[in-house]
Amino acid sequence: MFLKAGALSLALLLASRLLGLARESAQAAAFGTSGLGDVAVLMLTLPDWLAGLLASGALAYVLLPHWSRQAPAAQAASQRTVAWALLVLGGTLGLAIWLGRGPLVALLAAGLAPDLRGLAGQALGWSALALPAALLAALWATRLQHQRDFIGMYAANLVVNGVLVLALLLIAINDPSTLGLMHLGLYFLLAMGLRLLWLLWRQRARPARPAGGHSPGEGEGEAFHQSSMTTPSHLPAPRVWLWAALSAGLPLALPFAARSMASSGGEGALATFNYAWKLVELPLILAIQLVATLAFPAITQAFARDAGTAGHPGADATRAVRGAFALAWTLACAAAAGLLLGAPAVTQLLFGWGRMGPEALARVAAWGAAGSWGLLPQALIAVALTVLATQGRMRWAAVAYALALGALLASTGWAGGDGVRLMGVLNAVFVVVAVVTLLALGPAARHWLPARVMVMTGSATVALAAVQAAGWLPLSAGSGLASLVFAMATALAVVALGALAGPDLRQALRR
Repeated sequence: MFLKAGALSLALLLASRLLGLARESAQAAAFGTSGLGDVAVLMLTLPDWLAGLLASGALAYVLLPHWSRQAPAAQAASQRTVAWALLVLGGTLGLAIWLGRGPLVALLAAGLAPDLRGLAGQALGWSALALPAALLAALWATRLQHQRDFIGMYAANLVVNGVLVLALLLIAINDPSTLGLMHLGLYFLLAMGLRLLWLLWRQRARPARPAGGHSPGEGEGEAFHQSSMTTPSHLPAPRVWLWAALSAGLPLALPFAARSMASSGGEGALATFNYAWKLVELPLILAIQLVATLAFPAITQAFARDAGTAGHPGADATRAVRGAFALAWTLACAAAAGLLLGAPAVTQLLFGWGRMGPEALARVAAWGAAGSWGLLPQALIAVALTVLATQGRMRWAAVAYALALGALLASTGWAGGDGVRLMGVLNAVFVVVAVVTLLALGPAARHWLPARVMVMTGSATVALAAVQAAGWLPLSAGSGLASLVFAMATALAVVALGALAGPDLRQALRR
């Protein structure tokens, strides 16, 4: 599935995520883990977080299966309807953010000093203006995903991050102050607008994908036309949207809530947790969620081709899902092993310049290493949610995430302000969600989970963590280039072990 996506699209995704890290690094250089850093993090992340919470995942979970059964004209009509709904939603929420900016700052950044809360309220004004553009971008990116235009989809983030990196570097050099933060708001709106222009151009440059995900060949046009009209042109029922939105949005609410809980530790704690989560988020998005994203169209079409049900899946569906599980789990184990051994080196590389001191770097590394264990259950969740979305069975996942969010918030008294404890609670609730989503797959999960690959790579990761904790790997304690290379080599060794454990991973890479 990776190779079919194309080397160029994967290179663009890698460039996008690396540029995103460069953005975080430039942000740390400009504002450090100060109160201004907290405000900058809040302003730049809120619109895309709300878009993800309310729309991004839900759009993919609902529209990709729906569009796979629609003719191009019906696809365009449903896209227009959703676009207008999202613009109205974005405008309404943006107004609400502006009117309630005072209480919102107190809720999301409790550790801010009183003299910075007014500035944070102004920063939320920029977030409110950017929200409609973020929601519309989520829809247009979903359309490119349906069309398998991964190049256009991933390059859109290059536009946003490229503008923001340049803006943050200018601010770091010239004016890392209140005025610089206001200038950043203008650059932020420019970046969001340029992303929309890019996505619009890519949609118009790509032909619409007909139902079934392929163009009808010679002699099958009439049959294709008849089959494409079997699905009504209206959108799925509201309950489908509700469960998809909850299943896709609640996972994003967990780290966001944890970040707000960390802010009670004092000024700069919000930014510290944000940078630590970036260490976890990079492999989560670049590897694990990438697998689910690239596999989604293939899985939806495999289920459409197969006559099997959830209890008796067809051969195509089994191969697609099993390969996705093998690849996501192996990459999660490799990333966890790399972070456990190389968090200080990675942190030094990304944030060890500008206004980040040694104590702040050590905290970011410790919190990020603690959060790396959550990659393993999240790998299982990402693929399981893809299958449940294809089958239209998202309810149990939404319930599991709602309970997980409740458990996280209930731990405020014990874990609030302590990043390591917060990461531990996140890891625990991710495990519970993974168990629930796997159970929701039903008996078919026994055929879909590559047990040998999972046992061997998971055991290797645990063993590496034990050896590192015992102090038998001195390179893992350093922050230099040798430690970074050692961590990367260890991660590659875990991937190689997964390839040797059985054919599942090798077959997934070949498809």
